[in-house]
Amino acid sequence: MAGVGYVDCHCHISAEEFREDFDDVIERAKAAKVKALISVTEQAGEFEKMIHLHQRYPSYVAPCFGIHPIQRVSATNQRSVTMQDLEPALPLFQKYRCELVAVGEIGLDFTPWLVHHEEDQDEQLKVFVKQLEISRHLELPVNVHSRSAASKTIRVLKEHGIQHALLHNFAGRPSVALEGVQAGYYFSFPPAVARNDQRFKLLKQIPLEHICLETDAPALGLDREERNEPKNIMVSCDFIARIKGVPADRVLEATTYNAMKLFPKIKNYPLDI
Repeated sequence: MAGVGYVDCHCHISAEEFREDFDDVIERAKAAKVKALISVTEQAGEFEKMIHLHQRYPSYVAPCFGIHPIQRVSATNQRSVTMQDLEPALPLFQKYRCELVAVGEIGLDFTPWLVHHEEDQDEQLKVFVKQLEISRHLELPVNVHSRSAASKTIRVLKEHGIQHALLHNFAGRPSVALEGVQAGYYFSFPPAVARNDQRFKLLKQIPLEHICLETDAPALGLDREERNEPKNIMVSCDFIARIKGVPADRVLEATTYNAMKLFPKIKNYPLDI
């Protein structure tokens, strides 16, 4: 895999933060040897925009459709997802099934100050399970969020027969992560992990054969005050290399190979530099 480029396995390239300079962001990513952006959605209103961006940059922007467990109502207001949030999206999964590389961002988020009632958790679970069913029907992997719900998320994935999953920005216990490893799942980490000492033990225990790279751009960059971009993927790569005690090139090759296994549709993308 000499000359292989990075794959950003989880970013939000359709986010409003990139609206003003989207093309420049793409060019900076390409200059940084990022060869594919696996870009997720959070709300149904993003789906058509994501397809438009994919059409502008085919074989580069790899689209995922998903309804996030936490829905943003405004810049300062968030709430737990409901089935009503998912319903407008349902026909679009089928309409664009050929373009999609995964279903995501989906999952569970039981953050106490956002999810106040057991009924909210139950509704999140319904939305999650429905989208897992869609992924199985479409034969697509899932790109998964699991904040304050790591163990339950992995349990639900296994219970519903999911074989191909990425647990993005995973922050659960190492023992829980290893349950996911045994199930064949992958784990990705954004640049922000380089400023989080608590992830050291977790990353140390997850085999490199189950790790992918992500930026989660525009969030979770190395600097909290700056917008994150896909070009920063090398920060994650270098940090993982230091933890594993291997050259960064080894991490790059392994994670890109893992990405191609997990998201087979990107095998047709020009991943070589």
